[in-house]
Amino acid sequence: MDRRRNGVGWPRHRVTNMARLLEKYRNEIIPKLQADLGLRNVMEIPKLTKVVVAMGTGSPQLDKNRLPAVIGDLAQITGQKPQIRRAMKAVSNFKTRKDMEIGCRVTLRGKRMYEFVDRLFNAAIPRLRDFRGLNPKSFDGRGNYSMGLADQTIFSEIDMTKIAFSQGMHITFVTTARTDEHARALLMGLGLPLRRTAEAQEN
Repeated sequence: MDRRRNGVGWPRHRVTNMARLLEKYRNEIIPKLQADLGLRNVMEIPKLTKVVVAMGTGSPQLDKNRLPAVIGDLAQITGQKPQIRRAMKAVSNFKTRKDMEIGCRVTLRGKRMYEFVDRLFNAAIPRLRDFRGLNPKSFDGRGNYSMGLADQTIFSEIDMTKIAFSQGMHITFVTTARTDEHARALLMGLGLPLRRTAEAQEN
């Protein structure tokens, strides 16, 4: 496997000619969305444009080995080299200074994005203990959805024997939908496991 285009040592998940979920979106989800949402113009059909996966590590003064470990885990999970994130300003309570490296993120697009979403919805999330569904209120009013995961070990790409600590992550799904209703229909069509409204109100 040639890793030169992605940096030496960074894993690359094998991207097939047609990601399974992308093929499903084109052949099944698009016609269903157009009918269910009553859209006449095919250009109005919502689509997923990118998925941002971020992991924060806090101040390196607390643990200098945490960020390198998290970068490696995120690379394993997404198959893409993470981008290091720096503090925008100093916060004394968190022992951070401006421009200090405090986390990393990956922005996924295209086939790699669909393959990640497929693994997340159908393999990783079902491994959560006592899972009852994601919060249906986490849409931002502009067609995007955000969720959090408590640790990285639900992904099969992570070797449990090499984990020194649990690390949470924040995942944002960015769509072209103009309303939360359209974004919800799109993401649920892709397999987003949302809780029922009644359960969400109770919690």
